[in-house]
Amino acid sequence: MRDPAASRRGKPKLFVLDTNVILHDSNCIRNFQENDIAIPIVVLEELDTFKRGGRDINLQAREFLRQLDELTGDLISDRGASLGDGRGRVRVVLSGPFDERLRTAFLQDSPDHRILNTAIRLQREEPTRPVILVSKDTNLRMKAKSIGCTAQDYHADKVGNLDEIYAGKRTYEGLPKELISALHEEDLVSADRLEQIRQPIANENFVLKNGSASVLATFRADTDSFRRLHRTSAFGVKARNAEQAFAISALLDDQIKLVSLAGKAGTGKTLLALAAALECRKDYRQILVARPIVPLSNRDLGYLPGDIDAKIDPYMQPLIDNLAAISNEAGDREATAQQIARLRESEKLVCTPLAYIRGRSLHRVFFIVDEAQNLTPHEVKTIITRAGEGTKVVFTGDIRQIDQPYLDSLSNGLSYLISRMRGQPIYAHITLEKGERSALSALASSLL
Repeated sequence: MRDPAASRRGKPKLFVLDTNVILHDSNCIRNFQENDIAIPIVVLEELDTFKRGGRDINLQAREFLRQLDELTGDLISDRGASLGDGRGRVRVVLSGPFDERLRTAFLQDSPDHRILNTAIRLQREEPTRPVILVSKDTNLRMKAKSIGCTAQDYHADKVGNLDEIYAGKRTYEGLPKELISALHEEDLVSADRLEQIRQPIANENFVLKNGSASVLATFRADTDSFRRLHRTSAFGVKARNAEQAFAISALLDDQIKLVSLAGKAGTGKTLLALAAALECRKDYRQILVARPIVPLSNRDLGYLPGDIDAKIDPYMQPLIDNLAAISNEAGDREATAQQIARLRESEKLVCTPLAYIRGRSLHRVFFIVDEAQNLTPHEVKTIITRAGEGTKVVFTGDIRQIDQPYLDSLSNGLSYLISRMRGQPIYAHITLEKGERSALSALASSLL
């Protein structure tokens, strides 16, 4: 008897795309190598509802529809349109009668079920090759697998294993004491004298130890040397651990134009970024602090009472809380609070939803993007390309705390940024590990 699985091996696969894959990455059809792609007609219907607007998903919808129109020409044949040399073909698939298993299992008619029905029908019509539903919707993938249809997440922009994400810091024990002393005395030691450190990359941070003796250092690729780090402060906020010292150093370094800070709640990401921005405020025309608005319980801004400022205030409150914390850290609390208030009144310091900066060119701006783990890779790219001359961009977030339904720890924009930018001379990253809020906060983070 012939093995059906064996007959499918070596043949191009047929990937059926869900709408959310296209809204996540409008270039997704270029990432399936020699395999073919099927677009259910209901996906085009859904894209039609997304094509108007200025949000990232609206831009993705329009861009994909333009690409598909250019590829297909005046008419799409049953075989579909070629995606180019070395790639497969793309076609639009019309809806058909509902599979009896779907009709029995799911009483509701929905776009998800129509997409799943298309995948099942293609699986039945083309038994000689694998048919795979690609969706970023975990629930739809589970429905597909329960009905006997292969389903996968979209992996093209995932960064690999979570444990392998660049942390921006390494620790070396047992280094010769004379090298640690040399860094304390000279502030700069060439890389060939620290041959124990393997393949350092630009702006990577190191904790170098020998018993009780230790020193913090950063690798400078331009001079091929390790520079000693002094425990610095920013606008009255002092580093409480090595990672915070590394972060403040990178945030205050004029040569580093892009910084990312990752870590769980309470590690000081946003606080340090704001304090550094205030410390070097005279070097910038404006401090702009933005965060994506992620509605809670599926309720958008329109459900909140009041005008637009009143609707936005709850989302901006964490930033205001951090500014208050900076005031409390300062020696002259009242004077610092008044200074921050003046900066806000004169719009030298602005807290705003991220959507409000779209279309702007940012020159001489210290730009902080909070909660960056809720951005897609495309959104992160869009933000960075807004940076004009003299602008510094800082992303902060927790890659394990995702609030967007179609992102995860490996596919969100912050993880993508860390993976792609590591080693660039104008980029620095540090993962903050130690919580500094309180013993209660640290206990809750570890146990609950």
